[in-house]
Amino acid sequence: MDTPTPRAVDPKQAQDPAQVGDASRHAAQQALAATFQTLQEIVIAARRTLSQSVWDMLSGGSDSEATLRRNRLALDSLALRQRVLVDVREIDLSASLLGRPMRMPVFIAPIGNYLQYADPQGAAAVARAAVARGVQCFVSTAARPGIEAVARSVDQPLVFQLYVRGDRSWVGDILDRAKASGYGALCVTVDRAYYSRRERDMINHHLVREGGGDGSHQASLTWDDVLWMKQRMGVPLILKGIATAEDAKLAVEHGVDVVYVSNHGGRQLDHGQASIEVLPEVAAAVDRRAEVLMDGGILRGTDVVKALALGADAVGIGKLHGWALAAAGEAGVARMLELIELEVRTVLGLMGLTSTAQLGPHCVRQATPVSQGSVTSAYPMYEAALRHGEARP
Repeated sequence: MDTPTPRAVDPKQAQDPAQVGDASRHAAQQALAATFQTLQEIVIAARRTLSQSVWDMLSGGSDSEATLRRNRLALDSLALRQRVLVDVREIDLSASLLGRPMRMPVFIAPIGNYLQYADPQGAAAVARAAVARGVQCFVSTAARPGIEAVARSVDQPLVFQLYVRGDRSWVGDILDRAKASGYGALCVTVDRAYYSRRERDMINHHLVREGGGDGSHQASLTWDDVLWMKQRMGVPLILKGIATAEDAKLAVEHGVDVVYVSNHGGRQLDHGQASIEVLPEVAAAVDRRAEVLMDGGILRGTDVVKALALGADAVGIGKLHGWALAAAGEAGVARMLELIELEVRTVLGLMGLTSTAQLGPHCVRQATPVSQGSVTSAYPMYEAALRHGEARP
């Protein structure tokens, strides 16, 4: 009997099983992301996906979570002023950050090492989605799969966000790595002198600190240190965690390129001011001598518009992009950014504005809030499901 001749294997069809798994997952995520018509659906999908401990790690704040809730309450306490009978068929959302053009004045804020729990691709998936949607992406020291791998996943410079977890030799090494990987700016987080007491994580026994290493080095930071970092890496310097006019003035005097208003999403100093409350005094102190960024409780296009009106040049999306990654991976983050852009465009049109450049303090007024400022108060359908006893809506 003749021995059958083995059939040749088409190399195009001989795939690594892991790649087949990734391809299947990505296809499923793309199909799911295409069904999201609202941001609320993204958050509901994320909650169904995440364990309680991981949800709490991303969504919680420090101690009594007063700062966390104040971020939302302060945003909800601002009303938008509407003008009518303006031709708003064309609306310009274009923006820039440190000279790099962006599709809209929104960026992906760094949220530590949470992303690896949301999707196997972690920060690389987020960076690809951000670049695809034309916005800038900040990449944390603690991000996985690592700062080099994330930089290789895209074809544009990203922003490297630094947690100081070692001495100057350690810092110099990681800055050299970031520069060699093509990062276009350095963002130093300066509100982490002490790691806060995040009680949700403590109760859940799920303590994961951003950056690892020795936190005492972060506590020793001074203005001289951050200026040395700028000189060492040779790129524009962003200081994240500015919360007063006094520090904003010092930042400008020390040659900082971007002043970044943030309270770490309510995860550091409890009973601090909301970022949106701090923003006007910081913008006034900077007086256009540096760019101004802001994050803190941003969950809607209306939130973005309010922050731009009060002095931000661009607005950071933190928790929401983590939820979007958990909901549908890279496709979920891209869809979230698409929906944010749609909301911002719609809001401007309804306000009678044809450009974000027309926004200013005259566009907002203090008003009675319509919520109690919970972390998800921007999503009433989600909260209604919780009230009806659905632990995971």
